[in-house]
Amino acid sequence: MEKLTIDARGLSCPQPVLMTRQAISGLTAGEVEVLVDSVTSCENISRFARTSGWKAITEPTPSGDYRVVLDR
Repeated sequence: MEKLTIDARGLSCPQPVLMTRQAISGLTAGEVEVLVDSVTSCENISRFARTSGWKAITEPTPSGDYRVVLDR
């Protein structure tokens, strides 16, 4: 199973969503972790992932950022 990490902290939308889309395109299974630093990016990535058939779990990190884990 493939596992990718995308660090999109410091970027504003739509860049984190575009990075996520590029990472999951062509993946049929695996886990993708996306790190972001805004609630808006977190929500947009989660929404995009779910409409693309991925499960999305969001959790805050100790540093105040957000971790979105996509799984399929």
